[in-house]
Amino acid sequence: QVQLQESGPGLVKPSQTLSLTCTVSGGAITTRYDGWTWIRQPPGKGLEWMGAIAYSGNTYYNSSLKSRTSISRDTSKNQFTLQLSSVTPEDTAVYYCASRKYYSNTANRDDYDYWGQGTQVTVSS
Repeated sequence: QVQLQESGPGLVKPSQTLSLTCTVSGGAITTRYDGWTWIRQPPGKGLEWMGAIAYSGNTYYNSSLKSRTSISRDTSKNQFTLQLSSVTPEDTAVYYCASRKYYSNTANRDDYDYWGQGTQVTVSS
């Protein structure tokens, strides 16, 4: 059973970089699933697909966020990370990591096999 757990600061100041980590247990990120994904949900809005990293290390980004987003991984810790730069209050959201066997830019919860519980990030001075 794959389990995912997000971690990171709950409060980030505007213009700073948001950094979140997803720790994976129950399966190696290099050998299992091709879609290690970050998704967010702003208050009162729907889920937004942000990007993904494949077991090969290839990365995929939402075009609307691409200039500010970076997804990387630490295979020794079985973690993948999200960095979102130049944040504004509009980046306030619950951030989720999720996984599915094949890469897709879907934000539909039912399209993923596993989800983290989510972590609230607030952007405020």
